[in-house]
Order: sequence, then C-alpha cells, then structure tokens
Amino acid sequence: MKKYTITLLLICLVLVAGAQVRITGSVTDNRGRILAGASIAVKNSYDGGLSDSTGHFSFRTTEKGAQVLVVTSVGYKPVEQAIQIAQEPIEVNFQLKEEISELKAVVVTAGSFEAGDRKKAATVLSSLDVYTTGGANADITAVVKTLPGAQQVGEQEGLFVRGGAGYEAKQFIDGTLVNNPFQASVPDLASRGRFAPNLFKGTIFSTGGYSALYGQALSSALIMESIDIPDRSEATASISPIFLGVGLQKVASDKKSSLGMNYGYTNLVAYFQIVKQKPDYFKMPQLHNADFNYRFKTKNGGMVKYYTMFGSIHTGLRRPNIDDPSLKNALELNNTNWYNNLSWRENLGGGWKMNLGLGYSTDHTRILQQIQNAQNQAVTTGTPWIDNNNFNLKTRSDLSQIKLVFDKRLSGISVLRFGSEYQYFYNRSNYNNLQASLTDHFKSVFAEADLYLTNALAAKIGTRFEHSSLMNKANIAPRLSLAYKTGKGAQMSIAYGVFYQKPENTYLYATTNFGYAKASHYIVNYIKQTTLQTFRIEAFYKAYDGLVKTTPTYFSGGKGDAKGIELFWRDKKSIKGLDYWISYSYLDTKRDFLNYPKELQPTFAANHTTSLVVKRFINKINTGFNFTYSYATGRPYYNIMQSGSSYTIADQGKTIDYHNLGFSFNYLTSLGKAYAVIVGSVTNVLNAKQVFGYNYSHDGSRKDAITPPAPQFFFLGLFLSWGVDRRQDAINNNL
Repeated sequence: MKKYTITLLLICLVLVAGAQVRITGSVTDNRGRILAGASIAVKNSYDGGLSDSTGHFSFRTTEKGAQVLVVTSVGYKPVEQAIQIAQEPIEVNFQLKEEISELKAVVVTAGSFEAGDRKKAATVLSSLDVYTTGGANADITAVVKTLPGAQQVGEQEGLFVRGGAGYEAKQFIDGTLVNNPFQASVPDLASRGRFAPNLFKGTIFSTGGYSALYGQALSSALIMESIDIPDRSEATASISPIFLGVGLQKVASDKKSSLGMNYGYTNLVAYFQIVKQKPDYFKMPQLHNADFNYRFKTKNGGMVKYYTMFGSIHTGLRRPNIDDPSLKNALELNNTNWYNNLSWRENLGGGWKMNLGLGYSTDHTRILQQIQNAQNQAVTTGTPWIDNNNFNLKTRSDLSQIKLVFDKRLSGISVLRFGSEYQYFYNRSNYNNLQASLTDHFKSVFAEADLYLTNALAAKIGTRFEHSSLMNKANIAPRLSLAYKTGKGAQMSIAYGVFYQKPENTYLYATTNFGYAKASHYIVNYIKQTTLQTFRIEAFYKAYDGLVKTTPTYFSGGKGDAKGIELFWRDKKSIKGLDYWISYSYLDTKRDFLNYPKELQPTFAANHTTSLVVKRFINKINTGFNFTYSYATGRPYYNIMQSGSSYTIADQGKTIDYHNLGFSFNYLTSLGKAYAVIVGSVTNVLNAKQVFGYNYSHDGSRKDAITPPAPQFFFLGLFLSWGVDRRQDAINNNL
C-alpha cells in the first residue's frame, strides 16, 4: 500500500509540473538601467517572483487563459501587462517609469541657499545657527554674510551681493516685501536688522536667479517664512547691561491657535562708559521694540498668521567736520517704524492652494544736523560747503500691499503657480522746509511652473510683468532654471533670469524720467549633499543696464557687469562634535553709474572674500564655543571731483585687507524653574585695524578713514525661558 501511495504522488507531481508554464523576462527603467528587486506577479494569484541583480526574473504558474502580469518597484509607477497563458513558455520584458516624489526629486539650487524644515530644502542655516555664529550677535544679515556671494561691508547696512549695492537686495516675509528691514542709521555706521531669528522657520538667500513670484530686487532676495503655531506655551526674559526684554507665547490646548507678544528696551549708556566710541554721543542710543503675533489653523488645514512690530530709536552724535577740524557735525536721529504682515494659506481642494499676503508699514525719520563750534554751539561760517551741513530732514515712507498666489498641482509633483500683487508706495520728504512727495501704484502679474520630468530632471519656468505709475513704465522679466541629478545627493543646476528695479527715492525726488535698472543673471552650479555634509560650487555672470547716472544729468544710462566663482563646504561629520563651514567668493565687477567717469570697480566690492565658521558644543560642561573668521581683500576708494561739466578721479586706491575674528559662547543651565542660557560675544577678537573707505574734504586736501565706532563690540546676556527648554535645541543641534 505504501508503495502505491508513493507512486501516485509522483504521478501527481509530474502532472502538476507538466501543467505549469514558465514566465521569464527582465525589468529595467525607461533609461535602460537594471531594476533589481522588482516584484512580478500574476494578478489575483499567488504566482510570481522577484527580479535578480541582473534585472531578470523567472517563475512558474498554473494559471491558464487570459491573465494580467503586475510589476511593481519602489520609486516607480506600477505596470500591468495582459498575457495569454497556454502551454508554451512566455517571455515578457518591462520598462518602468520613475515615480516622481518630493523626497527623491531634484531641487533647483542655482543662485539660492535654502534653510528650513521643508523636505526639499538644502539646509544651510537654521535659526539656531544665527544665534550661535561667533560674533554675529543674533543678526540674520551678519550670518548671511558668511555665505558665498555676500560682501563684508561694515559702514552701511544691507546685503551687498555679487557686485550689487545694498539697496539692490530686498527682504520678503511670508511672500510680501519688507520696506525698511533695518534699523535707522547714521552715515558711516551700519545698523542691524529689525527681526529676530526665532520668528522664522525657513530662509532662502538668493544670490541670483530667484523665483518670478518676487521682483524689484536687482541682485539678491532674502526670502523668509515665519513659523506656524509653536509646540508649547512659553514665557521668556532677557537681561544684559544694554538690553532688557520679556516675552509671552500662549498656545491653545487644541494646538490650533496661538498668540504672543514681546517687548525689548536697549540703552547703550552703560556700555559706552566702558567701551569708548569714536563719535561723541550727546544722545545715547535708545531703542524700544514691541511685537505681537496671532496664528490659527483653518478648518481645511490652512493657516492664518498676523504679525505686527513697532520700533523706535533716538540717538545723537558729534564728529569733526572734515573741511574744518575746529568745527563739529552734530547729528540727531529720531525714527519710528510700524510693520504689519497678514498671511493666509489655504487648501482649496482639487489640487488647488491659495496664498494671500497683506502688508502695511510706515517709517518716520527726522534727522537734525548742525555745524557746532568747540563749545557745542550752532554756528554758520559763510562757506557754502560747510554751511550746507546745517539741515533739518523729515521723511515718511509708507507701503501698503496685497499679494495673491494660486498653486495648481499638475501631474505628479509638478506645480503651476500664478498670481498678482499691488503695492502702494507713499514717500514724503521735507528738507529745510522744501517739501516733496512720491506716490506709486505698482502692479505686477506673474506665472511660474515647477516641472518634474523625472526625479532626476526638473525645470522652473516663469515670467513676471510689472508696471509703475510713478515712472509710467512697464517691464517683462523671464526666468528659467534647470536641475539634473548626477548621482546620489549630487546635482547640477543652471539658471537664467532678467531682473528689474526702480531707482531709489533719492533720485526719483529729482526726476521721475527714469527707466528700470536691469540685470541679466547667468548661473551654473554643482552641489553634493548628505545629511551631515554639503559641498557647493557656483559660477555666475551678470550684465547690468539702465543703472542710474547723475552726470551730466539724472538719467538711466549706466551699465556694468559682474562675474565670479563661489565655493561652500559645510561639515558636521569629519570631526566628532565639530560643525564648521567654509565659504569663498571671487568677484570681478565694474560699473559706470552715479558720477563715475568710466567703468570702475564699485567701492562696496572686494575681489576675494572668505569666511570660516566653527562651532563646538561640549556636553560635559553644557557649553558651546563658536568662532567666525572673515577675510576680504581691500576695496577700492575714489575721490571723484567735478571739473566744469565733467568728473575726474582726483584720488584713488584700495583699503587695507579686512580681517575679523568673532567669538561667542553659550552656557546652558537652570535658575529655579527657568531654563537659562548665558551668552557672551565679542567681535574683532584680534583687534585688527579695519578701514571701510575714506571721506574727502571739499577741495580734496584732507581724507579721513571710515572705521568702526570702536575696535571691538562685547556682549554678555542671560536668556531665560519657562515652558520650553531652549537648552535642548542647542544640544540637539550638535549631536
């Protein structure tokens, strides 16, 4: 009986084997590359197999008749193939198309550094980086200056990028323009930015080639996105010899809304008693800053955010008059600024999204300057070029704006983006009772498409139309960027764009008969990035046209160009516990603008600029140590004097090279129930001499170096928080 059973089983196995049909083939992608590990199966059955390391597969099936083969592989679109199973073996070859996803898709990086928590962002700087960069004193602009493309200009505020002046770089918050992003300043003394780094969750520093959603920035755009709803409620306090601050952030129990407020007061009287300043301050700088925010989630998963900030500054200082050293220029500054920003993003369904931005800001400045004698009494001399320094200037600058952007998801992750914005500018000036005003209704429409052809190839195509009622002129600005993934974490990008900008109000008060200044950008870059390391190299060329000329009359006849190459390397991997980055910029630029008699290298441009930023956190002592060294070759200076109807260069040269070593430390501890961070900072640790240029007397016989008000700046402060452990942020950033 046992013998018959075995025989019967063998016969059944032979019959079953004979009834099976072998299915073979191969799986590749649409570029012919082998796909190993792809799953091939007969639909609605248990028969199937996997492709091997050569992309081939082979399996048997007992299914008969009309069937469907299904092929799947991670990162690729599934494919189904109808087959007819009879007695003969079947061979089927498959080509799978890559499925485009946000996690794998290439990102266009030419001309911009992104920082933030978005999945696709090539993170370069976080808010904590701003706080912990040595010598930057938590100023966003100071930290951005450590990135390639930015110049080390210390005598005036602003970002000077790739041969562009400071006013050619604009700042945007949640999509809308910030009209006065820096504190009011006096000549030859740079001021810091108005906004705290912890307000933002993401920052894009565009050195060129930025999106068609933004305009009126000839050289650069700093695009910042504010945080949504914080994780937890928090109270804060800040104490230092020069600054006192308090803050409160309340988060609703359902985490769907939050509101907060902060107040800060700065007075430098104690600091100036210790660190002597070059100017004679008869009014110690005093600043008040207060802000309020309210945020809430909408029913459809959208977000509404409102932020408002009020600031004021009052200061007065005396400096020697360059034409007569026995006299003084006494300048008093009063400024108030009120900024408002309302943004609303919403999911509309069907692949549609909306972003609405509203903004209003007003800035009021009064500058009173007198010529004073040795007894600090106002005098007149009868010499016009000296007495012209007696003036009373009042200015007002208002900006109201609305911006509406729609996003429509196309196939895959491709997106069409389009919208419009309207800006109403009102500017008023009263100079020695001579009044002038400017009103501009500025309108623009724009469209842009992010097209992902594969995960390895993407394009950004856009255009922008603008019209200014003040100049009664329009422009059309095309933008194009391409990116191609060359390997794991590596890609190349190219970008081309045309960018326009109105002349500054200083010139528009004289005449509105200007055209737009124009810059054409050409950029190519390569970036290799892992979680802990970033390498980037970028080359660029910019052609300028329509720059403002002030001689022989005011007109848009200036031109120029800028070209160069930039390197960036950030490394958190090679040395355990050490985070550092190195940037280098080579710039070759010339301009014929303002009163330049010919094309010259601008006074704000250095040929070589480099920065080294090093950060080390030592867990055993809960302390972080941060160093920043910045270097730049000397910048040109000129004494351009009028001779009849023409201008000539009476004196020229280059300043000494710029050196600056900054240091800061942050010690983490607790005080009662408060989490505490003690911060110390110093700029120019090595006390290097810094010269930013020269001022000349009327006849050119005297020239005075423009230098910092003091060789070094020191800061020591205590920052307390209740509810959120900011210390842990610092620790996690160094893991």
